[in-house]
Amino acid sequence: MQPFTTLTGIAAPLPLANVDTDKIIPARFLKTIKRTGLGVHLFDTLRYDETGAERPEFVLNREPYRHAEILIAHENFGCGSSREHAPWALLDFGIRCVIAPDFADIFHGNCFKNGILPIRLPREICDALIEDARLGGNARITVDLQRQVVVRPSGEEIPFQIDDFRRHSLLEGLDDIGQTLQHAPSIDAYEQRQTADHSWVPAIV
Repeated sequence: MQPFTTLTGIAAPLPLANVDTDKIIPARFLKTIKRTGLGVHLFDTLRYDETGAERPEFVLNREPYRHAEILIAHENFGCGSSREHAPWALLDFGIRCVIAPDFADIFHGNCFKNGILPIRLPREICDALIEDARLGGNARITVDLQRQVVVRPSGEEIPFQIDDFRRHSLLEGLDDIGQTLQHAPSIDAYEQRQTADHSWVPAIV
């Protein structure tokens, strides 16, 4: 998993509440177990019309937001089903951080497991950041996880809080498997002790 330390990038304004995981990535695209290739279908029903043509009014179909790395939305982002494909699609598109007043719990947890930083900030601050984002590519936003601040284009710093364990995991780029592998020497030693203590058990070939 790619570590998340400091990100300065284009932020896409998405002033919508209750954006569910089916809107993030529709169910018909869930046949794959790969984490790549889903970005093209991110917000599929919002980005494309019935013929598959882009809807020019949708934010991610416009420059500079085609290259957005930060998404700013309203309440209850990621509600609905628990599909992990939702953060996969965001990440494959290039989104590394989502800022909203609150998130659905399962989606919130899935973001951390996949290297995306979900930041909870009050609605009025999200609205201010959305206005910043509407200024386009010259108004980039910085997210500093080490210092736990969002820096507006004006230089104003907005603090946020992340659980210490999840913050450490993102800074170090550790998903669940990576966290387990940190204990590989202890696991190996335990298995060796078990083998020695139960030498009478026939080996399974």
